[in-house]
Amino acid sequence: MEVFEQLKQLIKQKDKQRIVFPEGEDPRILTAVSRLKQDDLIEPIVLGQKDQVLALAEKAGLDMTGIEIVDYQNSTDFGEMVEKFHERMAGGKHFQTMEEAEAALRDANFYGTMLVYTGQADGMVSGAAHSTADTVRPALFILKTKPGMHRISGSFIMERGEEKYVFADCAISIDPTSDQLVEFAAQSAATAKMIGIDPKVAFLSFSTHGSAKGPQVDKVAEAAKLFKEKYPDIPADGDLQFDAAFVPAVAELKAPGSAVGGRANVFIFPELQSGNIAYKITQRLGNFTAIGPVLQGIAKPVNDLSRGCSADDVYKIGILTAAQAVMEG
Repeated sequence: MEVFEQLKQLIKQKDKQRIVFPEGEDPRILTAVSRLKQDDLIEPIVLGQKDQVLALAEKAGLDMTGIEIVDYQNSTDFGEMVEKFHERMAGGKHFQTMEEAEAALRDANFYGTMLVYTGQADGMVSGAAHSTADTVRPALFILKTKPGMHRISGSFIMERGEEKYVFADCAISIDPTSDQLVEFAAQSAATAKMIGIDPKVAFLSFSTHGSAKGPQVDKVAEAAKLFKEKYPDIPADGDLQFDAAFVPAVAELKAPGSAVGGRANVFIFPELQSGNIAYKITQRLGNFTAIGPVLQGIAKPVNDLSRGCSADDVYKIGILTAAQAVMEG
């Protein structure tokens, strides 16, 4: 079953998730939320000036019936939200005065993230008109990372027909440590389970079981060792070259006895450069669909759009975010 059909089935089994879209004056967002509401998949919350949002929707011929539109800067609870945000920031280095807190909450991404933090929304989708940093920064300030996690990562779900794999980190951390690779692998295993994959984790390298030497290899081998100690129920191995991780015949030669050799489906790259290159080669030369980046490790679901996204991209990331909320709930 296609990934998004799986995710639709997942979210239909639970109460509809409330997903906030801070960029309510973008026609792509309105097209997507109208479709999500009509398909009865989520309960969208749109931020923006109500008259402008409705005028844009009417111009585009969109049905906004039943969709909550929040003019957050003029909402009756804005002052209360500023106070809660100020309390959340207490003792830190940023937004330490009420004036700074109020200025931050005038930003739609900060306000949307506060809706998630206070339980008024289950997740957030942004980035159509904002940078990745604009989307992720409020999430890290307010929501922070999941218990036991210290860094976030960005995975891609790679899909071609019935084939599905998870690649990480392809979007966030330039040169992660062994400990961080362990976290990324755990996060990616959870993403794999969300789309019906029984995770088998390969920590990738240019070496297989010490066939090459160097600090890059040592980092990967250490990450695999730590992961197996911390998550013994998830099959994993490393250091592995990709062919040893993916091709059974090669695994028999290079990694006999490996727990995942020749059948890995979650691939953890040693650093961002190789992960980003690999997913794009797989997408372009292998004709895979690349779904993501799926932001992983944030305490509650927040996902980032490309500024070049289509309304269909927004629709799909809305479904993905709702599925993350269901899995975490």
